Amino acid sequence: MRIAVIGTGYVGLVSAACFAELGHHVTGVDIDEAKIAMLKEGKSPIYEPGLEELITRGLKSGLLQFTTDLKECLPEVHILFSAVATPPNADHSADLRAVFTVARTVAEHADHDLVFVNKSTVPVGTGKKCEELMAEILKKRDMNVSIPVVSNPEFLREGMAVGDTLMPDRIVVGVNGKMDSGQWTGGKDAVHSPLSTVHSLDARALMEELYRPITRVGKPLLFMSRESAEIVKYASNAFLATKISFINMLTEFCEKTRANIRDIARGMGLDDRIGPRFLHAGIGYGGSCFPKDVKALLATAKEHGLDFSIVEATDRINARQRHRFFEKILKTLKPNSTVGIWGLAFKPKTDDMREAPSLDLLPVLLKNGHCVKAYDPFAMENAKKLLPAGISFAQSPMDAAKDADALVLLTEWDLFRGADLRELKAIMKGIDLFDGRNVYEPSEVREAGLRYHGIGVAL
Repeated sequence: MRIAVIGTGYVGLVSAACFAELGHHVTGVDIDEAKIAMLKEGKSPIYEPGLEELITRGLKSGLLQFTTDLKECLPEVHILFSAVATPPNADHSADLRAVFTVARTVAEHADHDLVFVNKSTVPVGTGKKCEELMAEILKKRDMNVSIPVVSNPEFLREGMAVGDTLMPDRIVVGVNGKMDSGQWTGGKDAVHSPLSTVHSLDARALMEELYRPITRVGKPLLFMSRESAEIVKYASNAFLATKISFINMLTEFCEKTRANIRDIARGMGLDDRIGPRFLHAGIGYGGSCFPKDVKALLATAKEHGLDFSIVEATDRINARQRHRFFEKILKTLKPNSTVGIWGLAFKPKTDDMREAPSLDLLPVLLKNGHCVKAYDPFAMENAKKLLPAGISFAQSPMDAAKDADALVLLTEWDLFRGADLRELKAIMKGIDLFDGRNVYEPSEVREAGLRYHGIGVAL
């Protein structure tokens, strides 16, 4: 099958490389000429474990190619994925200009039936608007071409995106037309429909064929209406964010009552109705998805006049959790302190700085007259572009901690988990360790001679 993926960010690039790995002919398209030149050489512009190897293998096999010209590959495309960015507007609603630009470009140049798939996270109703926009343009061109719009949201975790694409929990496909809501196919029960016998107007059959290599190993392909699929991604992220904010809400309570949030999380997580995942207390969620999607869902709910107060509380608690941790650090530091920072990316196994706590904390430390030395194994180059001048970037974790009055852990890289705490104490000038991710056992930190500042754990 021939596929075009428009946009080579985290979602688009991983999708393109993985589809090629599954045996499809894939063209990745992006307007960024420098990025495309880099990709043609087999180099990934983002850090994602396993991704560069897939790109290299796809290029070598001839199944993966890259271009800046959509019109170049469009004549042969069966399925076109729109994976462009949908950043927040000032009112936190999703900016859909790039999505509509892709739809417009496709309709202006398409000369055959094809399926248009929204892979980007978009609010409910976007697929309908794309379909109407393309139909209008095709009518003006007097082209008897059909371009059904499908919603196929991604559920990728940065740092695990390759595995999440090739071995997903589920594949959600929203198709309006000839289908019953809630039907699904997958695994050994999937019905094989060779591409040669499928009319291109049958979007469902094409999506089944596309994901055949994955459903053959038992992964579920869940079909639903386009509107339902558009909501699933927002609902999933908002629910997970709510779980994080719920456990974080309890941390202040624990600190005031001398309880331990770790014990509470374990006690809750062993209930199989709740489960342990996303019950790890810390300074809150960040990144490109949870903050943006929570706010976008609230904006969409507001448009419909709905009360989403639970989601509002999720967003508010997340902001407070970060502010509370920063306040604790500032109150503890003496004037003109030197502060070591471990971790700059919003999470481990990525160089993504979007909504990272470091972007908020480090400028505040500088503004209050403190000296900052920071280290991250992969995100420092991106961080340098976003953080203010005056920050020193270290060569290693211990280099960042040397002679520091306090050390702050912001990202739970494995490299930091295994740090020798006694060595850390020996090279630091001060004794304060602020653990923003509750990585360390307080007793071990204290035994090493350091003062532990965790979250939801009394001093």
